[in-house]
Amino acid sequence: MEWFNKPIEAVLDELNSDRAVGLKTQQVAEKKQQYGENALAAKPSKSLAQRFLAQFADVLIIILLISAAISFGIALVNPEEGGFFEPILILVIVIINACVGVYQERKAEKALDALKKMASPHARVIRDGEEQMVETKELVPGDIIRLEAGDFVPADSRLIRATNLKVDESALTGESLPVEKDADAEIKENAPLGDRINMVYSGCSVSYGTGLAVVTATGMNTEMGKIASLLNEEVEEDTPLQQKLAQLGKILGYICLAACAIVFAVGLIDGMPPLEIFMVAVSLAVSAIPEGLPAIVTIVLSIGVQRMVEHNAIIRSLPAVETLGSASVICSDKTGTLTQNRMTLTKAWVDGAEDLETITADNSDIVKKLLLYGALCCDGSVVFLEDGEKHLGDPTETCIVLAAHRNGMPKDEINRTYPRVAELPFDSDRKMMTTVNLFNGKPIAIVKGAFDKIAPLCVAGDVETGRKVNQEMGEAALRVLTIAYKELEEVPENPTTKELEYGLTFFGLVGMIDPPREEVKDAVALCRQAGIKPVMITGDHVVTASAIAREIGILTDEDEAVTGVQVDDMSDDELLERVRHIAVYARVTPENKIRIVKTWQKLGEVAAMTGDGVNDAPALKAADIGCAMGITGTDVAKGAADMTLTDDNFATIVEAVRQGRGIFDNIRKVVGYLIGTNIGEILVVFLAMIFWREAPLLSMQLLWLNLLTDSLPAIALGMEPVDEDVMTRKPKARSEGIFAGGFGARVVFQGFYFGAVSLFGFWLGRKLTGTTAGGQTLCFLVMAAAEIVQSFNMRSHHSLFHGNPFSNRMLNLAAVLSFALTALVLFTPLRSLFELTMLPMNGYLYGIGLALLSIPIMEASKLLGFEKE
Repeated sequence: MEWFNKPIEAVLDELNSDRAVGLKTQQVAEKKQQYGENALAAKPSKSLAQRFLAQFADVLIIILLISAAISFGIALVNPEEGGFFEPILILVIVIINACVGVYQERKAEKALDALKKMASPHARVIRDGEEQMVETKELVPGDIIRLEAGDFVPADSRLIRATNLKVDESALTGESLPVEKDADAEIKENAPLGDRINMVYSGCSVSYGTGLAVVTATGMNTEMGKIASLLNEEVEEDTPLQQKLAQLGKILGYICLAACAIVFAVGLIDGMPPLEIFMVAVSLAVSAIPEGLPAIVTIVLSIGVQRMVEHNAIIRSLPAVETLGSASVICSDKTGTLTQNRMTLTKAWVDGAEDLETITADNSDIVKKLLLYGALCCDGSVVFLEDGEKHLGDPTETCIVLAAHRNGMPKDEINRTYPRVAELPFDSDRKMMTTVNLFNGKPIAIVKGAFDKIAPLCVAGDVETGRKVNQEMGEAALRVLTIAYKELEEVPENPTTKELEYGLTFFGLVGMIDPPREEVKDAVALCRQAGIKPVMITGDHVVTASAIAREIGILTDEDEAVTGVQVDDMSDDELLERVRHIAVYARVTPENKIRIVKTWQKLGEVAAMTGDGVNDAPALKAADIGCAMGITGTDVAKGAADMTLTDDNFATIVEAVRQGRGIFDNIRKVVGYLIGTNIGEILVVFLAMIFWREAPLLSMQLLWLNLLTDSLPAIALGMEPVDEDVMTRKPKARSEGIFAGGFGARVVFQGFYFGAVSLFGFWLGRKLTGTTAGGQTLCFLVMAAAEIVQSFNMRSHHSLFHGNPFSNRMLNLAAVLSFALTALVLFTPLRSLFELTMLPMNGYLYGIGLALLSIPIMEASKLLGFEKE
């Protein structure tokens, strides 16, 4: 039911309540049974066991488990075929990968817990005609509650009475200023949330005045509850990286199954023993699966996360690093994200002046006098601390006080010099405030408020010119206050509006705005250079939002600004058609935000959403990546987001995009390097089986290669610095795979090289030693050494000698360690465990020579243009 457009008596009747008595104890019990507690329902989270088991729902992992089962079966039937070392090793690898996967799931469901913490723990309620304190969870619709400055609103409520009541709804609606409430206001039926000034909403805070209200909704039925339900309903989709790796896994799985089928067919036709065929099949399965890839990608992403921290961005979900780098649209909240979230006095106009004057630290004498009068007529104050300023009171007042202070007129000092001896507080009917101050013993009434209320009361000054200037300032998105005064004969004992607020002299106007952050304009320009569409989504008024958006470069002549009501009136198809040309959305609801984000996603774009309020949380979660503000951001926004900006700086988002793109480049190198080695391993095992009916590499040898020999260089590749030109590229399309742009051909070429030289090594080793073990040993050496050398070729699509080939110190160290691990298996008693043997000296030299062939081969391919990114 829409409570805001009904008379208060009708609301009370509907809720069976009385404004003086409140609810009776029996009614409370009945309603509590009907509506439940005034609390938010939580979405159950996955247990540790569920998270662990989910790691096994992967084609490649299933193939590995089948391989381990086959190996166990062979070991039981025929222990001479290698024992239990091999299947146990496979199982250990699978379990380690599962543990890493569980640990990687850092995105805990904290948003609803944060929402619960925002609720005021106690509320003042009238029941059975008496005022009492109760826990907020005990409130029910129909309860009569009292509110005063500093309170959190405990439940959605319709105001019965409001005395100078102002409520900060920025966390819910995005409105940067406290909203002035009016219990008697008549509200239109389709009024957006921010315009329902006869209502107060759960989780918002009272910044000024007092109020009496009747509770209309509790728990999940409140506006905050609706947001909580949106968070529950929102299904988290895989990031582009997760989707690409999952697709890659399926392709490798199909390749593996096809190769195994062919091997089985050939083996059975040739009359090979079934156990031998099974052993070759296990080797094929292991060779096809990049066992270390998930862990290595996680490590590379973790390294990227550390880099992000250095640039004031905290990542809560590892794959979100890559997603941010792929972002093609950034939907940003205005208040506190693009702006400073602090009202700032920027312009002043004094009666008789030709132009507006910009507020500085040294204004003209007449503007200083205007600021003096304005500051004296303010209750707000500014406290100066070592780490900055603290504004106390209404932001529209504190910005005047600060401007006066910067012009050499501190509030405490002017209050002593020009003491206040009488006042008429601000109220919503008059829309003005009046103080009487003594100037050298002479009383002067200073009036501050809305132009349309003060202008008719003025008998002196050019009010008509002031009206034009007021309109111009409003069109420039400034919030304007009028200052007038009246000289009195004496201090009134019982001041009245008739005595103080008539016969005024019009003095001037002051204009204020929540200004954009200084660095935002450059950040928006860099976004456009990088092919990213910046979009402003705010709960503020469309005029204010458009002015800010145009100033910082988000709104251009080709773009348009619309309101949430206009979005509601658009069909899905119409919004889909227009969304690319809409740069500003004003007066929006949480549902609007989700719809906008999802519309961009329908177009195949990777959408990022920034914000700091409760109202941003559902869209933060629905977006491909949500970015919350760390300083001004609510716990709800931080809990729903993938990334938190510790400095609340929009420019940090742009730097995070740059880092994300660099990290994706590195992941691409890592994936290409590891998949290339796996292709080589598949080819050498498959072709050796076809040609010689023998396995050139055993599964445990392949596991050593995949997990130790090539993992260290792969991790080091993930630490390459970000390319300088990364922000001049256009974002990758959501459908674009890891191997797009010819990169797949490069990886396949690399795999064929590995397969060819390793297969030759197997043939040569058999010829030199006369044994299959000798062939396997030389094949193992060639494959290991070639992989290590190839890691240097993978650093860039440029020539290895384009720069210093050894500039990546971590890669140098990884290469040395990998060679050491290879030597450990070849030259120590461990070789018997891996079924390897000693080679003649020339065998080792041949192996190193074959591995070094990758340098001239890859250099030639780069020179001929076969390798491009």
